Amino acid sequence: MKPSFLRAAALSAALCIAIGASPAPAATMKLASATINDVQHEWQKVFAKELADRVGDAVTVEIYPASQLGPIPQMAEGVLLGTIEAFTTPTSFMTNVDPRFQAFDVPGLFRSPQDVDAAIHDPEYRDHLETMFLDKGLRVIGAIYNSPTVVFTLKPVTQLDQFMGLKIRTFASPMQVKPMELLGATPLPLALSEVVPALQSGGLDGLLVGMPILTAFKYYDIGKNITDLRFAEIVSVTVVNEDWFQAQPKDVQDAIVAAGRAAETAVFPWGVENVTRTYGIWTDNGGQINALSSDEQAKMETEFAALAAELVAADPAVQAEYDRLKALVEAKGGN
Repeated sequence: MKPSFLRAAALSAALCIAIGASPAPAATMKLASATINDVQHEWQKVFAKELADRVGDAVTVEIYPASQLGPIPQMAEGVLLGTIEAFTTPTSFMTNVDPRFQAFDVPGLFRSPQDVDAAIHDPEYRDHLETMFLDKGLRVIGAIYNSPTVVFTLKPVTQLDQFMGLKIRTFASPMQVKPMELLGATPLPLALSEVVPALQSGGLDGLLVGMPILTAFKYYDIGKNITDLRFAEIVSVTVVNEDWFQAQPKDVQDAIVAAGRAAETAVFPWGVENVTRTYGIWTDNGGQINALSSDEQAKMETEFAALAAELVAADPAVQAEYDRLKALVEAKGGN
């Protein structure tokens, strides 16, 4: 056998070995959300760093805030189908995927950031939360306190009867839709990207929202009024497509879970402080913060509680989840 042939054969074998030993290409993990410069965006940034610290470049994290990957329904569908690996959103926008998401939105359940933290970050409950939607093909890898619920309106609202006839954008959850109906408003579940054009065209009179969204998107340039109802605290989750998750090596799976939980811990105080900051930003830009009288606030809370009890009782799975959360809040010193 000629030496040149032997050298060629050896080189070919070496190349095959080198190719066979080359590392697998990095997985891409797209993180989508409808918001920007808020606690959801902050969680995504911290998560990306925490994951890189654990797995290096084995996963390439790409962050797409401000509905860059489409309106909320499209992003929710994308994570279900696997075209988007992960989606960060208030639980209210996932109730059409699984009604159990309603449990987090029940008026009066959480009355402070600490109530939210005590319940969703209880170790046993957090384990449960991670896997409770696997039957829908989703795994929870992040759960965070977002903000209290306020109502932005083009005209000032300081009394309950002033909601009568207003067209109010809500989250898709019945826990937001039905309370607005109770007040005589017309609830319109819309993606965040559709809200500003609707306000400008007269198709909306206001929206239920967290204050950080109003300041991040400069709603004070559109209108100046919020009514600080605070009948619920918004909880956000990051859900990942389970098929994509299972396709990752075990060490990457473990790192994703650990990074998600580390990011939750890191951003909780940031989120609480950010809510306070955004109230200041609102007033600094000429915004008004309106409130109901103490009697009207109490009346609203009583009526919303009765309505919520009916809605929760209509679905045993939602009732069970709500009872579990309520017990944690009460056991840890909440309401």
